Amino acid sequence: MTKPENAKLARQQLDARLRDGSIRELSKRPPRGWIRAVRDALGMSSRQLAARMGQTQSAVTQLEHSEVNGSARLESLRRAAAALDCDLVYALVPRTTLDHTVRDQARTLATEDLAGIHRSMQLEDQALSDVQLDERVDDYAARLIAEGRLWGKRGGAR
Repeated sequence: MTKPENAKLARQQLDARLRDGSIRELSKRPPRGWIRAVRDALGMSSRQLAARMGQTQSAVTQLEHSEVNGSARLESLRRAAAALDCDLVYALVPRTTLDHTVRDQARTLATEDLAGIHRSMQLEDQALSDVQLDERVDDYAARLIAEGRLWGKRGGAR
């Protein structure tokens, strides 16, 4: 395959990925980075990109390497994106819903805080049933959420 044919195939594949990709799929950086993937798909050399960015070729090569190793600055990526006629999209995408994260954190803290109390009650023959304990954990978790006490320093039951 000739270089223009390679670029055309790369362009078609990248266009399809960008058009059809979910956020999760788009978060998977191509092995040689987004800058290199787009540049190759456009059939643009690193020297040509450097000229469009007002940079040296070695600066573009360094930027491509820093993108792959995760040390590229957002402003540098923004300049490269503009020179490639692209938009830089930066997002933090929760692995689950934010509400689920908050509820899970609250339940974890409530369970930890109430564990000592539950052990003491067991030793005194006043143990709660699993259902009662679960209700107490839920109530305490709801209180932690309402009071905004989820992410600070831990210091035992509150």
